[in-house]
Amino acid sequence: MRPLSAFSLVPPAAFGGGVRLAVVAGAFLLAACTGGLDLGLGIPYGTSKPRPVNRTTYVPRANPAYDVVGIASWYGGRFHGRRTASGEVYNKHAYTAAHRTLPFGTRVRVINLENGRSVVLTVNDRGPFVRGRIIDVSQRAARALGFMRRGIVRVRVTAVGMRRG
Repeated sequence: MRPLSAFSLVPPAAFGGGVRLAVVAGAFLLAACTGGLDLGLGIPYGTSKPRPVNRTTYVPRANPAYDVVGIASWYGGRFHGRRTASGEVYNKHAYTAAHRTLPFGTRVRVINLENGRSVVLTVNDRGPFVRGRIIDVSQRAARALGFMRRGIVRVRVTAVGMRRG
């Protein structure tokens, strides 16, 4: 009896030679995905590895004492339905955020320092990669915080825990 290989899983005459090629291509694709898939944005999703962006290396790490004041921006429409850095599908109607270093699943309270409104968001993406900004929030969060028209606002971001489940 001969040993099994990727080629022996498909009978030689079954469905023609194209199936063998598809099996081999699928195996290579699967192998490539195990190390994190680069979406062409310079940000591999599904990883927590340090990554250089614009000559700065960002290292994801838990920080339960995270409490920072800075500028927030929001993102929505053109990213809706695309994969985030965590591998989740971005939903502009969800209460989510992008942060450079907090681990995926970290829950943060974001307070608009101009009007006092606040929301609790879950970090599921990486960013913002614009100098001077500390967090990108979803479109829904920007609406709740009251800065959709303006686009940016001064906020306080405080870690409040991790997502359950």
